[in-house]
Amino acid sequence: MAEKKTAKKATAAAGSGAKSQNPERYRLRRRYREEIVPQLMKERGYKNVNQVPKLDKVVLNMRLGDIKDNSKSIQLAQGELEAIAGQKSVLVKAKKSVSNFKLREGQSIAIKTTLRGEMAYEFLDRLVSIALPRVRDFRGVSGKSFDGRGNYALGIKDQTIFPEISYELIEKIRGFDVDVVTTAATDEEAKVLLTKLGMPFKN
Repeated sequence: MAEKKTAKKATAAAGSGAKSQNPERYRLRRRYREEIVPQLMKERGYKNVNQVPKLDKVVLNMRLGDIKDNSKSIQLAQGELEAIAGQKSVLVKAKKSVSNFKLREGQSIAIKTTLRGEMAYEFLDRLVSIALPRVRDFRGVSGKSFDGRGNYALGIKDQTIFPEISYELIEKIRGFDVDVVTTAATDEEAKVLLTKLGMPFKN
């Protein structure tokens, strides 16, 4: 019962955050439109604003692994991801059984949520300005984790680097993946865009 209440608190916090009217919340989207777009057009010779790469979506994916058979732990993990994302998430189910991995068809194997528009920029802002600087001995993120099509993948090892998560209420340290999808045609274009958006690349 306590676990359910904790998960509900996390989800409620996510919901209240989504309705916040804080004018600074969407500052990165505003800076992209007012500062970054003109800069990129000048520096890279884009003829119109539609050619300028932009953030398409951010996908957060938490693998359940060792807790896929524990419904209470899944609820807690889902509540944490929703608190971090600021919106609802969905459970990803196994499409077929795999005996070698003790996996059954229909079993919950991951939690996923997709952020678009203002929410994507707002999450990226929190990630680069608040969460990543809280990583112990942080020296930047790899600049080589692009997929060849202008998208960037980043692994978060500890969910407590986000202030939305209370260390006293978590069940265990859990990691999750962040996939940043852009409209850039090349990895080089995407890296320039993300650098201007504040992504602290180390190489």
